[in-house]
Amino acid sequence: MINLKKLVGTGVALVTPLDENGSIDFKSLKKLLSHTAKGVDYYVVMGTTGESATLTKEEKESVLRFVIANNRKGLPIVYGIGGNNTQNVIDEIRNTDLAHVDAILSVSPYYNKPPQEGIYQHFMAIANASPLPIIIYNVPGRTATNLTADTTLRLAKHENIIGIKEASGNLEQCMMIAKLKPKKFMLISGDDMLTLPIYSIGGAGVISVLANAYPTIFKKIKEFFLSGNYKRAQAEQFKLLEINPIMYEEGNPVGLKHLLKLMRIGNGVVRLPLVSASAGLQKKIERLWKR
Repeated sequence: MINLKKLVGTGVALVTPLDENGSIDFKSLKKLLSHTAKGVDYYVVMGTTGESATLTKEEKESVLRFVIANNRKGLPIVYGIGGNNTQNVIDEIRNTDLAHVDAILSVSPYYNKPPQEGIYQHFMAIANASPLPIIIYNVPGRTATNLTADTTLRLAKHENIIGIKEASGNLEQCMMIAKLKPKKFMLISGDDMLTLPIYSIGGAGVISVLANAYPTIFKKIKEFFLSGNYKRAQAEQFKLLEINPIMYEEGNPVGLKHLLKLMRIGNGVVRLPLVSASAGLQKKIERLWKR
């Protein structure tokens, strides 16, 4: 079992850089790993931001192997394996080489719109089968079904479920989890702009999109908060206030990939059905980036 302290702070949901032909751009991925290592506490490979929905199993595993091979700081690695077919998720976990992986991030089942009992049984089955600890992921904006605080707290009793990435945007729901969860269970923000609020109610940090571009901001939020310098932590959080919503105007990671392109990491290419940032979105991002 992983020492949970290793996952306190910022996990970066890594993008998957692509070349002009749509193949994985490992050179840019190496550059991204070096850039993010300046401030993050762990890597999250094959989350939504990594375009996991449009990569093959072989591509996902090649990215994982590359991150492991180029993880010069030896940061913990969380790997995304999720879906809406419970048995397929279990099979993928069993058939993936998870050496050097510390935990699995698994999204709540989407499209099927299961009831809370179905979500509960889905994660229980995965947790019982997995050789690694599970972080469950609640993102109702994508799954169409909210994982309630009651269901989360039921799942938190399982020894192999160590936390939740909470992206409901419902701070009251997060507070209920924080109040009643077991001590060993981590509440992790799935929303960059709720990083500081989640810390303030006893959360363990964030799995972040914008940490791809701004790892040191998230490092400072954590350090200032933990040292009791709340005003400076707040000032760091506010630096993201204008750029954050623009990242999602045309789908994640479209805006982020253009922002990284401005930083000379990758070229902004995404896979269909996503398309590269429009001229209008590019101008918005460039205007804020130049400030």
